[in-house]
Parts: sequence; C-alpha cells; structure tokens
Amino acid sequence: MLILLNALWFIFELKFILFWLYLWQLKEYHIGRFADHFRTHKGKKLLFDSAQILKLALLVFLLAGNNLFVYVFSFLTLIYFVELIIFLRSIFIKSFKKPVITVKTIFLISVSFGILIIFLVWTLQFYNELQISWLVAFDILTPLIISAVVLFFQPFFVAIRNNTLRKAKIKIKKIKDVSGLKVIAITGSYGKTSTKEFLIKILSAKFKVLATTEHQNAEIGIAKCILENLQPSHQVFIAEVAAYDKGKVKEVCNILQPKIGIVTGVNEQHLSVFGSMKNLLSGEGGGELAEVLQKDGILIVNGDNKHCLDLVRKYPSTQLRAKFYSLTNKILNSDIWADEITIHKNYISFVAVEKAGEVAHFDAKVLGKHNIQNLLGAILIAKELGMTFGEISGACKNIAEGEGGMVLKQGKHGIDIIDSSYSANPDGVFADLDYLSIYPNKKIIIMPCLIELGEKSSEIHEKIGKKIAEICDMAIITSKDKFIELEKGFKSVQDDDILRRSGKNVAKCILCDDSQEIYSAITLFCKSGDAVLLEGRVPKGLLNLLTE
Repeated sequence: MLILLNALWFIFELKFILFWLYLWQLKEYHIGRFADHFRTHKGKKLLFDSAQILKLALLVFLLAGNNLFVYVFSFLTLIYFVELIIFLRSIFIKSFKKPVITVKTIFLISVSFGILIIFLVWTLQFYNELQISWLVAFDILTPLIISAVVLFFQPFFVAIRNNTLRKAKIKIKKIKDVSGLKVIAITGSYGKTSTKEFLIKILSAKFKVLATTEHQNAEIGIAKCILENLQPSHQVFIAEVAAYDKGKVKEVCNILQPKIGIVTGVNEQHLSVFGSMKNLLSGEGGGELAEVLQKDGILIVNGDNKHCLDLVRKYPSTQLRAKFYSLTNKILNSDIWADEITIHKNYISFVAVEKAGEVAHFDAKVLGKHNIQNLLGAILIAKELGMTFGEISGACKNIAEGEGGMVLKQGKHGIDIIDSSYSANPDGVFADLDYLSIYPNKKIIIMPCLIELGEKSSEIHEKIGKKIAEICDMAIITSKDKFIELEKGFKSVQDDDILRRSGKNVAKCILCDDSQEIYSAITLFCKSGDAVLLEGRVPKGLLNLLTE
C-alpha cells in the first residue's frame, strides 16, 4: 500500500508541477502579473484549495504521532486516488493545463522533475510516518518550490535574453542601413493587434512587409522575429509592443529605432501590474515611444483618447511631430477622420476625410464602429509611407473579419454568435456592446470580470454593468471577482426612467462559469435571430457548444 501511495503522489506531483509552470508562463514570468493573479477569485481558490488544506490537517495529525497513522494513510491514499481520476479526466476532455513547450519550459520541467525524483528517493530512507509526512509537506509547498526554481534560474534566462536583444539590435540596424527598412512600432492598452493586422493587409499591397505574430509582442518575441524572419528584402517591419513594466517599451524601441510610432488607445487595463497610472502612461501609454521618436520620427495617436492627447501636449511641436486620427473632426482638428459611417452586421462602411481635403470611401469586412478608429490609424500610416487613398481603399477590401478582433458565427437554432473572446479591456467591452446594440432581437453578453485594473476596478465594473443593462436582455458573468460591483451598475439602470419608457423588459444578470449550464440557459432564453456576444476568456468549450 505504501508503494501505491508513493506512485499516486508522484503522478499528482507531475501534474501539479506542470500546472504551476503553466501559470508562470501564462503570466510571462512576470512577478507582478503572477502575484496579481492571486487577487482574483480563481487565484484565491488556488491559495485556499480545500484538498490542500485537508492535506495540511492530515500532516499535522501525522506529526502529532497520536496512533492515527493507519487512518491518515488510508485517507491520503483516497485523496491522491481521487486526484488521479480528476487528472485522467482532464486529459480525456483536453482541459489539462500545461505549459507550451519552449527551450525555457523544457529546462524548467527537467529541473523540477529532477528535484521531484531526488526528493522521493531521499524520503525512502525514513520510516512510514516520517516518509509520508515529507511527501505531504512537499505537496503543500510545491507552489513555492516551483516558484523558487523559476526565480532562481531567471537571471540565467535574463542573460540569454539580453544577448538575444543585442543580436536583434545589431541585425535590424544593418538591414536599415543597407535597405532603408521602415520600422513601425505599435503600442497602447487596446487596439494594437487589430491595427497591426490592418496595417499588414494595407501595406502588403505595395511593400514587402514583415510583422510580429500573435504572441511576439514582448521584447524577446520581437527580437526572435527579427533574428529568425527579417530579411534585407523587407521594406517595412511592423512590431506590436506590449509591456507590463515601466521601461520595457523604451527597451524594445531602442532596438527597433522606429520611424513611425502609433499609440492606439490607453486605459487602465494593466494598472495593477504597472503599479501606478504614471508608470502605465510611460509604458503602454506611449511616453517611452515618444521619447525614442523625438525629432526624427512621427507619432500617430488616437485623437479620441484623452491620454493620447495628454501625451502629445507634453512635447513642443519642435520636438515631436505628431498626427491625429479620430472618428469625427468636431472636437479635435484631426489629420484624418471618418464621415458617413454605416455599421452593418458583417461589415463597416465609411468615408475617410484627410485634413488636406482628400476623401475616399472604404468598406471592410470587420465588425464594430471601433474598428473604423483602428483603420483610420492604419490609413494615416499608409499615407505617410506614400500610398494613395485609392490604393489603401482597395487593400482594405482584402481585410478578413477575424483581423478586427471579432468574428460573427452562425450558432445553433439560428442564434448569431459574436466571438470576441481573444481578450477584453474596458474600452473593448464598451465598443463591442455598441456593436451588439445594432441587433434587433434579444441580446446576451457572456464575459468574465476584467483583471489587472487596480484601484479603478470597482468603478469600471460598475460602468460596464450600466452599459450592459442599457443594451442586453441577459448578462452571464463567468467570474466572481467584481460581480457585485458589475451587478450594482446593472441594477441601477433597471429603475432608470429612460429604460422604462423604452419598453425594454427587465434584464437578467447571473453568475455562472459552467459551459453546459450557460449553454442550457442560452438555448432556453434565445430563439432564431437573437444574438450572443462572447467577450473575453469565456469558459472552455462554450463556443463549440453554441456553434457546433
């Protein structure tokens, strides 16, 4: 029986180690993001997991030596056996969380497994009670042990990282000196990826373009893209630059030395990670990008965003050449804006107007008014690189729906499913709800509470709740973190005079994180022609349930 317990413990530890390495990788080995995870409901459940608390209690009984070994041993064996069943089930239903295989994760997995094996062999020298006590203690301390392994080797990986960055800087400088490569850096709290995808499609109509891929927006990913993919034949290199620390955007931009920078929009999305709004505005708020661009380059900013405007106001026009794009020209004297805007279910249509008076009509198969804003930023950059409105308009016809961040899918029973589950931020939620409002029948949103918003989180969730209540007939919230605040905002609109006069039925706001239960609620509530918006990371498998 002791051999069985040892085997069950070992299998559980293998799974446990892989999970914690997965979590560190998910948070990009960033201590702030990793720590912030434990402020969320899911993070707190990890810290206060009932099985781990039970094991701690059993460890106390073992160390007390009160002749309960047989009972404790049997109970522990049962716990590890149940956890084995859960583990096997997660593999079968493909919900098992493990890190993406990279050189770094292979190394960390190897070291962690090596420690596990050495520890197990070492414990075999002890008598039953003491050996089992050591095993349970290791189990309880596994999160700390794996975190210690990650942090211990981090300086080693930082040294490799710095060498990679140095090589990337040398390579891109050589190519720029030889071929005149134009480098575009994109940063901001939201809109980065869509703007990048629009730029790729537009600029590729005239230039040979290379851009960072979906998961290459941090410094090491951008550097690897340069080293592995950038060639002298490329005419334009587009880099999406994300950051979670002050100084990171500057570090990347010192490598890129971009000629054009764009700040797509700034909000509090990563406030808790940056630590302060000042740090956030310096990083993804564009402050560091503007410093690198001074005099030599041009900064393109979202003129509809207060923080972007504040950024430009800090610099005299002699130091920083800036241009603005906006949805209208009523408040700001923009360099480009939109007119005759029409939002359809599966495409957008508008007229782009340049300050000099040139106009052109644009159609694009992307969803939502906010994507007009992202397109205007891309159009302005393309104009800076010498493309005509005609060339740009023609290229926009090749933009695919998914490149705008949302995809419209036909769900079961004739229900429209709007998939915006890639990521979520406050401005994105409001924009997606505005798009949802064009649907004539019942409207439902399914979303988690937002994370990493810091001290602004409660206020923002209350505003989101109000917006949801104004538009939706049902809201299904999949995480508890700020549900109370969101529900407060939601309920405050239910008694609003304007809402009552509209004849809208009283909407529902419920908390549920089970895919099957959500699917059942949707199928009971909706009929053909209704619309469901999936916002942010919804429960795994839900999209398949709704569409297949």
